[in-house]
Amino acid sequence: MSTLITNLGSLVTNTGTPLTDAAVVIDGDRIAWVGAAAAAPPADDRFDAEGRAMIPGFVDSHAHLVFAGDRTAEFNARMSGQSYTAGGIRTTVAATRAATDAELEANLTRFIGEALRQGTTTIECKSGYGLTTEDEARALRIAAAHTPETTYLGAHVVAPEFKDDPAAYVDLVTGEMLDACAPHARWVDVFCEQGAFDGDQARAILTAGAKRGLIPRVHANQLHHGPGVQLAVELGAASADHCTHLTDADVDALAGGDTVATLLPGAEFSTRAKYPDARRLLDAGVTVALSTDCNPGSSFTSSMAFCIAVAVREMGMTPDEAVYAATAGGARALRRTDVGLVAPGARADLLLLDAPSAVHLAYRPGVPLTAAVWQGGVRKV
Repeated sequence: MSTLITNLGSLVTNTGTPLTDAAVVIDGDRIAWVGAAAAAPPADDRFDAEGRAMIPGFVDSHAHLVFAGDRTAEFNARMSGQSYTAGGIRTTVAATRAATDAELEANLTRFIGEALRQGTTTIECKSGYGLTTEDEARALRIAAAHTPETTYLGAHVVAPEFKDDPAAYVDLVTGEMLDACAPHARWVDVFCEQGAFDGDQARAILTAGAKRGLIPRVHANQLHHGPGVQLAVELGAASADHCTHLTDADVDALAGGDTVATLLPGAEFSTRAKYPDARRLLDAGVTVALSTDCNPGSSFTSSMAFCIAVAVREMGMTPDEAVYAATAGGARALRRTDVGLVAPGARADLLLLDAPSAVHLAYRPGVPLTAAVWQGGVRKV
């Protein structure tokens, strides 16, 4: 079954200059044709975009969606003057361990659906709120039923049972827990940060994961400057995420490698922290992605449009750069060539905006602009 989407006022393809008066043909789960509306081939069905703008579906390459519980009290306290530390994660760990599989899956599907309704058609999902072999493995099994982009994050923080023996926890994360989790994951991640894991521990965890066929990605340089970014580049990680506190050497390392700098403005917004300097990274030639970091503690948003608006307002990005980072940039961070663009052969993941231009994503912050969403060629919204 083929569908012609025509009368697009603006079409962002991420393969060149945006097209005007454009059309797209979907055939099955793929894009079959892209070009001027007047030259469009026939199709089985027709959808009139009525002059609105279309972009690729958002690619959210950093999210923590398998969890239970609520951290409203922590957020309220932080907004009342208390500072954020990595230790807050342990609150969610307790609630997640106590939840049933059905409760965790219901939460996950609710947030994936919430993101889809806002135009996110590809989403990554991490473990990291179980911190036992059984709980980490079940988190990944649940996530893998809903997205192929699953990340083993047993190294989120040291499990509370090991607070006096972090070396033993690293042994668990690189041994028994990894063995149980690797079959359900594509990626391995570590929170390389004061209060979580230092550079040596992070190296051991990422190296062990790579030996099991998992591709590294790193929570790097979020709260303080540290070794995370340099380690990510050295180990060929697909992405260094957060990248808030960077030296010139860190920027040069990112520019000289193929590790994507994934920026997560929702975290800085929700913790009143310093925003990363996207302009500095872009001007150095670094590939930048934008993602939500959706999690219950430090960035409880599933809105990529919100992240675009904040990145433009606070991080030095142009609207076009931010839209690219939220689509093609995220695809690069997941090492995907089939999403994040509108081109023949790509997955038919498309977002039609209730606006004449993608610039409206930054121009009209907080306004719901989703008119329609296609995921794998099927209209979902």
